[in-house]
Amino acid sequence: MLKLFQKKQKKEKDASINKPQNYGEIDILNKEDVYQKGLTRVLDFIAPAALGVSSSHLQIGEVYCRTIFVSAYPRVLSIGWMGRVITLDLPMDVAFFVHPIDTIKVLKNLKKKVAQIQSQIKIEGEKGLARNPELEMAYRNVEDLRDKLQEGVEKVFKFGLYVNVYAKDLEALEKHTDNLEAALESMSIFTKKAVFRMKEGFDSCVPLCFDKLMIGSDLNTAPLSTAFPFISSNVTSNQGIMYGINKHNNSLILFDRFSLENANTVVFAKSGAGKSYAIKLEILRSLMLGTDSIIIDPEDEYRYLAEAVGGSYVSVSLNSSHHINPFSLQINKDESMEEVLRTNAADLIGLFKLMLGSIIPEEETVLERAIHETYLVRDITKDIPVEDLADKPMPLLSDFYEILKNMKGGESLAMRVEKYTKGIYKGFLNQPSNIILKNRLIVFNIRDLEDELRPIAMYLILKYIWNEVRFNMKKRLITIDEAWWMMQHEDGAKFLFSIAKRIRKYYGGLTTITQDISDFLGSSYGKSIVSNASIQLLMKQSRSSVDVVADTFYLTDKEKYFLMETQVGEGIFFAGNKRAAIQVVASYNEDKIITTNPAQREEIEKQKQEV
Repeated sequence: MLKLFQKKQKKEKDASINKPQNYGEIDILNKEDVYQKGLTRVLDFIAPAALGVSSSHLQIGEVYCRTIFVSAYPRVLSIGWMGRVITLDLPMDVAFFVHPIDTIKVLKNLKKKVAQIQSQIKIEGEKGLARNPELEMAYRNVEDLRDKLQEGVEKVFKFGLYVNVYAKDLEALEKHTDNLEAALESMSIFTKKAVFRMKEGFDSCVPLCFDKLMIGSDLNTAPLSTAFPFISSNVTSNQGIMYGINKHNNSLILFDRFSLENANTVVFAKSGAGKSYAIKLEILRSLMLGTDSIIIDPEDEYRYLAEAVGGSYVSVSLNSSHHINPFSLQINKDESMEEVLRTNAADLIGLFKLMLGSIIPEEETVLERAIHETYLVRDITKDIPVEDLADKPMPLLSDFYEILKNMKGGESLAMRVEKYTKGIYKGFLNQPSNIILKNRLIVFNIRDLEDELRPIAMYLILKYIWNEVRFNMKKRLITIDEAWWMMQHEDGAKFLFSIAKRIRKYYGGLTTITQDISDFLGSSYGKSIVSNASIQLLMKQSRSSVDVVADTFYLTDKEKYFLMETQVGEGIFFAGNKRAAIQVVASYNEDKIITTNPAQREEIEKQKQEV
């Protein structure tokens, strides 16, 4: 037999030697294989330079990765618990695998488990031991699950949850791992690292649907359903006005700012991002619900809105016919004459600091004395009844100038005041007040004022508005566009902050809009105004200022990137502790009223003329 086998092998060997071979064809195939290997493919672009496998992590190029899996769950899982994991500001991939288990096998195992629990209860009862609530609860739970499985209401699955955490170095990887484990352990969910199986863990989290770890826990349908992160940011109170559309789930953002702790709002955005457009839309919709509005407009953006709704449009400039006398006193029967004079004197000193620049304490004392003397010239003292103010003419800035000029220590101050009484600015402040705040929408336009006078005008107008707010309380919004003008001066910023703190007591809300974020937040008062605002709206930011915004509002890297790349009319809306990405949307008719696009406005004006 052995000889026959050897002969057969020899014949096969001889046949292979004598068989003609096509060496040219083999050579061509080898060359083609070499050529194919030299081609650059897509995989060459996306593949890392190297892959290092360690027992506790992977090194993928310059990035480190670690796989963590969930090893134990609590008895009760809350709905949406997975949302707390996926919203962590960590670079990570999350994957979970659901493997169905045969119900018949599960029922057999549960039957054995019931028998074990019953036997244990019986043994403890025979020993005379007190009843064991843990065993009784386990018995009820198993029996309940058996009933539901038998009825087909529930099924059992093997559920595996894996997370790949990434970092640029091992120290950051440890920190990210600790943060993730702490977040899960706060919900009594315990994890382990896939030690010596990091490669399999990485492959399991890659979106190829390969569960190479095969580590999981048996969960029935009810607790398993809580793991699905079907959640989204929902910012709505089902009352108030519509601010826009929630970009997370396309729901409406409906909110009543007066339902929060205060009705203050701050808006930050770069020029052209749509911040004024969004606020004009809010004002228009608030008017329909009975909320009055007063606006300080530095760029003539609100005139069309005022004309459309029949509001008042007040132009404040050197040649304007509208004037506000800084020495005017508002009549309030609830205050004594002494309180009225003291409050107005403090406001006037703040105004003079804006007008005259730096003032030393000695000069401030001189100003206070001159203010009281100015009212005394018009027979206005702390001893007269408040009701008598209506019959007395109010002093003017020129009266104050004359008193200051003749007062010891006031000569230098009088020289600085002179340009507002006799110089180039004489028509601005030295006139009796002739503005009546009786309309539901009032716009103060200060576009035609010189840059030097804008902070002064804002302060004076705000002071005038504030007196109206205090003495005639109603649901009202005060909007200050380009508020950074006031934040450049400490006294202006301080006055604006005092309004932000107190306006809620008078059923009002303050809206501050700015594009110069550095100037606004560079002041301690600016930061306080932001912290005292229950609603914040952040729209498109420049790369130079986005870091300041991110630090102030504790934005995630994703939110920070969103604000740099967002489109016009989009941003992040904060209402109390809630936040959501928003898209401001106006109807066709609303857009015609509030738009300030030059081309669009020109087209609208043409249509009006044709009609």
